[in-house]
Amino acid sequence: MKIKNLAIATSLLLSVATFAQKDEIKAAEKAIKAGNPAEAKASLEAMEFKVVNLEDALKAQYYFVLGNANLELAKKKTEEGKNLIAAAKAYSELKEIETHSGKAKYSSQAETSLKEVKNLLTNDAIADSNEKRFKESAQKLYQVYNLDKKDTTMLYYAAGTAINGQDYDSALEYYKKLKDLKYSGKATLYLAKNKSTGQEENFGSDLKGRDFAIQIGTHDTPRIEKVPSKRGEIAKNISLILIQKGDVAAAKKAVSEARISNPEDTSLILSEADLYLQTKDYEMYKKLVSEVLAKDPNNADLYYNLGVISGQSSDKQTKIDAEGYYLKAIQIDPKYKNAYLNLAVLKLDGEKELVESMNKLGNTPADLKKFNALKAKQAELYKSAIPHLEKAYELLKDTDVKKTLLNMYNALDMTAKYNELKAKN
Repeated sequence: MKIKNLAIATSLLLSVATFAQKDEIKAAEKAIKAGNPAEAKASLEAMEFKVVNLEDALKAQYYFVLGNANLELAKKKTEEGKNLIAAAKAYSELKEIETHSGKAKYSSQAETSLKEVKNLLTNDAIADSNEKRFKESAQKLYQVYNLDKKDTTMLYYAAGTAINGQDYDSALEYYKKLKDLKYSGKATLYLAKNKSTGQEENFGSDLKGRDFAIQIGTHDTPRIEKVPSKRGEIAKNISLILIQKGDVAAAKKAVSEARISNPEDTSLILSEADLYLQTKDYEMYKKLVSEVLAKDPNNADLYYNLGVISGQSSDKQTKIDAEGYYLKAIQIDPKYKNAYLNLAVLKLDGEKELVESMNKLGNTPADLKKFNALKAKQAELYKSAIPHLEKAYELLKDTDVKKTLLNMYNALDMTAKYNELKAKN
């Protein structure tokens, strides 16, 4: 009899506790409606240890209200990133509980709120990136990916942003996930110009949507843009991070495995070539370069990419090869603007050292003689770079290129050229 009474007493205690927690959750809901999400969050977090013993329906309600409190705080710009991540976690917990219980009371509302969280978190990540807070931006982009794991592009952006923030451990983790997911990023984009704004709009992969806009007359000038595979870039970045960590063997294995999985992907051969260039294995590098060119000898992009890779080398002959690759890209495509620009940069290689040497000299006759000799060498570098910069400016109309050209004209006393370029808008 005593045991039976104890069981009844325990049941009553649990019932009272459940009612109390229901009241606490309702009070938190009222606090949010009254514009006090911080008060609501504090009271909900205070009862967090009790949640494990609640029935599923009440647990779901708890996480729904907690998600709302965090979202409202984020909207008020209170620790926006932190509260958005907390909101996402609460809503995800709620959905998992209701999926398991088979009773979906809040899931639909939570799904709508999650979309809002995703948009706000993405915007917050972009703002962080614009302010060069790359590590924080990468963490938020990774959280956006976790909200919708079908959106692997967000994982790709998170990896690249982590690299910018020098958070190489996170970047390696994200790139390895992309590799395991067989992420390519290869796509066909459909674009058209909006007649009312005059601006080109990207319809993504929605060909029907783009064509419908053309048919009803809101858009014109349709075009297609091919986005190349990013597998080579991913394999390359994995290998570069591993090299930085001192694990060259793992780096070579990573890029080799990627090539075996994607034998026709020339970007992966380029990545492997870059890896051997980084480790100063020039023979293997040249072998891989030959393999790339044999696959597609008339591809201007391949020659340009080889120019970029070769131009980063400290090996003198490889730098000479870089110039040849850029010239070949221009031969195939005379309007390859970036090839002209990079050729100019290549021609100016060594200018920094010349300037540093000139700045160290004094005013003695011997120093002045050395200064004039170095100045003459600088002038020769300028003269070799100017034709390529002029062509790059003709194609790009870039203000930085214009400024560089004006400085060079001025240094070489090319007054007529200076005045002519200065007068251009």
